[in-house]
Amino acid sequence: MNKRGSFIPDLFITIPTVLLISLGILVIFSSEPKLAIQQLVIAIIGLALYWFFSFIDLKFYKDYLKYIYVFILLLLVVVFILGFETRGSIRWIPLGLFNFQPSEFVKPIIILLLAKFWSENNPTWLNMGKSALIVFPAAILIFRQPDLGTTLTISMIWLFMLIGSNISILKLLVMFVTSLISAPLGWVFLKDYQKYRITSFLSPEKDPLGIGYNAIQSTIAVGSGEVFGRGLGRGTQSRLQFLPEFRTDFIFASIAEEFGFLGSSILLLLYSIIIGRSIRIMFYANSRFNNLVVLGVLGMFFFQIIVNMGMNIGILPITGITLPLLSYGGSSLLTTLICLGFIASVAKFGKKG
Repeated sequence: MNKRGSFIPDLFITIPTVLLISLGILVIFSSEPKLAIQQLVIAIIGLALYWFFSFIDLKFYKDYLKYIYVFILLLLVVVFILGFETRGSIRWIPLGLFNFQPSEFVKPIIILLLAKFWSENNPTWLNMGKSALIVFPAAILIFRQPDLGTTLTISMIWLFMLIGSNISILKLLVMFVTSLISAPLGWVFLKDYQKYRITSFLSPEKDPLGIGYNAIQSTIAVGSGEVFGRGLGRGTQSRLQFLPEFRTDFIFASIAEEFGFLGSSILLLLYSIIIGRSIRIMFYANSRFNNLVVLGVLGMFFFQIIVNMGMNIGILPITGITLPLLSYGGSSLLTTLICLGFIASVAKFGKKG
């Protein structure tokens, strides 16, 4: 279906992607047309980037990755100089008509860098440490913004690709035990509001009007949608402003309320098609590098979906991770489409045979 001469990228990636973006814009439009138009413009740019990256063989980037990564690290430093604060975080650089979030664009660079590294090295303890050092500078700068959600996403990309490097079960067990032992140290470095988010997830009813408010309102919204939903623009939780951030972090709860279980199931089906197709492309990749790039994108995509939906239905702590292709936000949408472009590129140039 996706021959080398085809003008359209892999259809099993492209069609669900366009449908998911359209659904997100529709939900945003029903509450704020101006924001929907902004998201539509970004989506058009993002789809153009998706098309562009899908028509470039990934091996083209190998010689330039270090320079691009250094540039992104410089931008992360610039955030602290020129960025503006929003809700206690400094993540965006104002560029006139729009705001630029460099931390989002770390994700595709990290995926390519780690894919190159693990395609050329075996998973020894020394190389595992070197791979962590690749991620560490960006992770620290992003954590200092503070942006726990993106830090966790980058860490999970590293973990997924480490597993894909053919690491032994013994080393994974050692890492797991070490992580459990060192977890209390990580708690010390969290901001107070981040600690409260984690503890409130266990018992949000203890502070229903404070730190537990978001989780409670989100689960109410999801449950009130029942089977067929209240209808587009008729969700009381989101439209009456009970549900916070219903266009970004909690857009899934808004969709579940307005489109119900049926709409949520269709949403999951579209995600499943992208993930299933990506897994197939990964297994048929003609090189270790291409295989690892697809795995890294899958790890990022899957992790963000699971965590976002999990926090929307109250089974995971609220971490500020957006729902790919649906949440309002230009940098996040562009990054996701660039990464999906990588997978489409492997489908076009990197398959066996």
